[in-house]
Amino acid sequence: MNTFNIKKPFKAKVISVERIVGPKATGETCHIVLETGGEIPFAEGQSYGVIPPGTKINSKGKEVPHGTRLYSIASTRYGDNFDGKTASLCVRRATYWDEEKGAEDPAKKGICSNFLCDAKPGTEVTMTGPTGKILLLPEDQKTPVIMVATGTGIAPYRAFWRRFFIEDVPGYNFEGLAWLFMGAANSDATLYDEEIQALAKAHPDQFRVDYALSREQKNSKGGKMYIQDKIEEYADEVFDLLSSGAHIYFCGLKGMLPGILEMLERVAGTKGIDWPDFQQKLKHAGQLHIEVY
Repeated sequence: MNTFNIKKPFKAKVISVERIVGPKATGETCHIVLETGGEIPFAEGQSYGVIPPGTKINSKGKEVPHGTRLYSIASTRYGDNFDGKTASLCVRRATYWDEEKGAEDPAKKGICSNFLCDAKPGTEVTMTGPTGKILLLPEDQKTPVIMVATGTGIAPYRAFWRRFFIEDVPGYNFEGLAWLFMGAANSDATLYDEEIQALAKAHPDQFRVDYALSREQKNSKGGKMYIQDKIEEYADEVFDLLSSGAHIYFCGLKGMLPGILEMLERVAGTKGIDWPDFQQKLKHAGQLHIEVY
């Protein structure tokens, strides 16, 4: 935790920046590989802070450095090359659409996300961290893991499934079920789909994936398919797994959470389950993991 901080940051270098969405996606998301030399070690589910270059004027009229932005790490502790010397981020370019002008306003674009998405190999990135305990994996490698994501909230789960199924690590052997629910606008906006589909095919008994594509699918009532609608389709299985000790993770935009929690409470009611009590039990048992932004 916090091996490096604002006063003593770490200097990483960009190895590659790759756009990972299709042409019809609602925004641009990039997979960014950073060279760390293994000097800023982390655990799956943690985040790095990135301090973009430049300065800003604060509320007191003083010029100060930009603040830290947190990004979930999208690789395992061994990195994409399995040499322990890199780490990866999944970053959506933040832009602002000005309705009056009918165009993007570059003055209001996300400073850090645009810096990272525009970075070239060799670009220096000032980092802090690692930080975060909320999304860590359960110690018992037989525990089922339910992963719920919207957009770049999928980043920590990529670290999870690579640790579960891609890496061959002595002393680590995942024997549980990994179930991914992914929400996106359309097929072009899905992230890491080729990797996901390959794993689902290779590990059909352990890895499940269900997409909620709001602009392409309909829910049971004929409306747009949002992530809470997709989870509700499998509510019986989800509640059974949770009752048996599964861990459930929520990561993504905070706007996704109210709809999901409302759905879970409503479904719980149909099962005669007191949702507030059930939710508290999950929290106390360490089975409920929520990190939204």
